[in-house]
Amino acid sequence: MTKCRGCGALLQSEDKTKPGYTPKEGSEYCQRCFRLIHYDDLTVSMKTGIDPDTVFEAVEKLDAAVLYVCDLFDFESGMIPGLTRKIGDKDIVLACTKRDLLPDTVSHDKIARFVFGRLKEYGIRIKELVLVSGITKEGIEEVRSAVDKTSHGRPVVVMGRANSGKSTLLNGLAGNAVLTSSRYPGTTLEFNELKIGDTVYIDTPGIEITKSMIMSIPETDLKTVLPARTVKPKVFQIHEDQTFSIGGLARVDVACGSAATVTWYLSDRLEPHRSKTRAADDLWERQYGKLLVPVPLHNEFTSRTFRKDEEKNDICIDGLGWCCISGDATVIRVKTPADVNVTFRKAML
Repeated sequence: MTKCRGCGALLQSEDKTKPGYTPKEGSEYCQRCFRLIHYDDLTVSMKTGIDPDTVFEAVEKLDAAVLYVCDLFDFESGMIPGLTRKIGDKDIVLACTKRDLLPDTVSHDKIARFVFGRLKEYGIRIKELVLVSGITKEGIEEVRSAVDKTSHGRPVVVMGRANSGKSTLLNGLAGNAVLTSSRYPGTTLEFNELKIGDTVYIDTPGIEITKSMIMSIPETDLKTVLPARTVKPKVFQIHEDQTFSIGGLARVDVACGSAATVTWYLSDRLEPHRSKTRAADDLWERQYGKLLVPVPLHNEFTSRTFRKDEEKNDICIDGLGWCCISGDATVIRVKTPADVNVTFRKAML
């Protein structure tokens, strides 16, 4: 049986709704990958249904090093708590992709210190850390060097959350677009082996991001929510209780004393809508789905409350972005779809 070069699914011509379908005999790519590569057209959604435990168990059995890929912009969503234990204490190189989405003014050293601090909290031990930029390809050779140093000739398993940039990174290492890469989660469907130089890489299905905004919105809105270029911080000075609505996807209420600063890091297609907190409920009720767009697939929201405990704290909404709050702010209330994870952390930048 022949596998699709793009996603690893077994090629078949019987069922259009299942992975690996191609109407063309002798094709190297399934129809889904072909249309993603050439037209950015998603014909079959596979953002759910790949069991993460199956991936962990298969990786644990392999005599291999691991290239763990995490999206810096959506860092918390990319973390897999206890990963070291889940895959049998293998040697891990961590490649943090999409460095180019963060402001150029932030140093690599500052980002690295942040990453190592968070890894410790998540119980993940690594051998090497490399920051990678998708547009400039900066860091690609450093990844290659770190992998060679760590693998000692063994195969290298490439793993990470869905939409972390695994296939894009592998294409960068290969020097050409061998694998299908796209903004849609679930692009890689099976273990997919390829040789780059003297090293065998094994691409794996993305670990499902069950608690991300990406899973809670229509796939047609991914272009709006996922940033495609360097994010420009959106800075707001506040002197009273203020609310920030990100479309109809999320709402952050900031209780302010004398003065505070709220800085948003989002796709440039999303603009925080600022209002007084006392008027925010009325605004949400009247403008949800009108002024406040896009909206999630299901109108089921939950609220979480946090107390600022650092000079600067981040409120991270998986799959959407984050805001940094500094100054005289006390209580922060966050409203998101019920199945979306929110992380309260010491500021990244």
